[in-house]
Amino acid sequence: MIDWQREAEVRKNDLMKDLIGILEIASIKDLSTATAERPMGDKIGEALEYMLKLSEEAGFTVKNVDGMAGHAELEGGGEGTIGILCHVDVVPAPGEWTTPPFEPEVREGRLYARGSIDDKGPTLAAFYGLKMVRELGLELRKNVRIIFGTDEESGMSCMRHYAEAELMPEEGFAPDAVFPIINAEKGQMNVKLAIGTGRKEQGQERVLSLLSFQSGSRINMVPESASASVAGPDAGQLEKDFILFCNVNGVRGDVAITDDVATFNLYGTAAHGMEPFKGVNAGTLLAVFLADLDVQHTGAEFLSFLKLLHGDFYGHRLGVSYKDEVSGPLTVNPGIISFDQAGESFVQLNIRCPVSSVYEDLKKRLEEAAESQGFDLEDYRESQPHYVAPGHPVIEALQKAYQEETGEEPVLLSTGGATYARFMKKGVAFGACFPGKEMTAHQKDEYIEVDDLVKAEAIYARAIYELAK
Repeated sequence: MIDWQREAEVRKNDLMKDLIGILEIASIKDLSTATAERPMGDKIGEALEYMLKLSEEAGFTVKNVDGMAGHAELEGGGEGTIGILCHVDVVPAPGEWTTPPFEPEVREGRLYARGSIDDKGPTLAAFYGLKMVRELGLELRKNVRIIFGTDEESGMSCMRHYAEAELMPEEGFAPDAVFPIINAEKGQMNVKLAIGTGRKEQGQERVLSLLSFQSGSRINMVPESASASVAGPDAGQLEKDFILFCNVNGVRGDVAITDDVATFNLYGTAAHGMEPFKGVNAGTLLAVFLADLDVQHTGAEFLSFLKLLHGDFYGHRLGVSYKDEVSGPLTVNPGIISFDQAGESFVQLNIRCPVSSVYEDLKKRLEEAAESQGFDLEDYRESQPHYVAPGHPVIEALQKAYQEETGEEPVLLSTGGATYARFMKKGVAFGACFPGKEMTAHQKDEYIEVDDLVKAEAIYARAIYELAK
């Protein structure tokens, strides 16, 4: 009988060494450095090649699919293929980290670095689980393929490309969420709402003018910081009121004054866009302060709409609230906010929709709400939800592996997140954040507990064997 946990402990040092190696690569999407061989940018290409090199050295069959993705395969009896879908790209790492985000450091049993929990740590745990199965010489009925994507954080174009170029496995898991098992993933609506064309300042002259407003860099992240410049003879007198506002709301802020222009900076708390209620949206909160000032009309309308969005995590004020029993409530994250008095002004929303949502109806209601506030829907993209019914053999195999390795009940969960699992007909998300543990994906000081990393490796190894034997 195999002691999976002991086997994982034996490999701990090698696992940590290889994980630290990829965590040192700042694999953020950067098209300014893109080439034909590295289409997502130099650093993401480096991270993909790093994993393929490890895979080749471990004895797997390896393939680089146009720099968009790659895979390593353990050949079994050939009666189908189990997929393990991971990603090597990470989101940007803004904010004040205790240690630099791409200089991994272990403190008090935690490995801190951008990507440690999303998704390089789980990727290496799954890779080492597959490596363990190979090294133990276990007989498998099915092949097992671990696929490394490069664009998970920015639209998953990598996996769409892979599915067109290669035969995508129909069953498997994505180690890119939480344990035990997520069998229901919400769909998404990503929309851009812009100030209506042809709108002009009108009515009584106001004291202040909004020159610019910027917040957020990714639609799927809660903005951690926001900056706005306001012009007018009284702008400099607002500093004391702003600092008081920040103190009352438990956030940091500062003001820079030049002549009659005041620039307000506010610092909130980042979080994943699928759980906006876990963060403090710096952009919408700054708008709450500015919306009560005597600002010129277009700026006032812009700020008023942002104020409407602040704290409206479930879309009630937008008229799009909805929930179902399988996947819970719809959520709304204003992820990117931009105002330019002389140019374009818009808000980009990331909306996570329950599995039974009717998209056409939600879109219509959203358009109506936006138009009532002076905004037009300029860009709209949607992705459908994903659901695997309880009792499917994939779910049962993963439940067995999880329960026997942890002794805990392998309950089924839903998520607002979108994982690669949806690219497999019967794919689910499986780990690697354990129940009751803090999930720090997309946050500053992101970390994974080292003991949890090793435990995840043991679970993945056993799960791979259960699925493929």
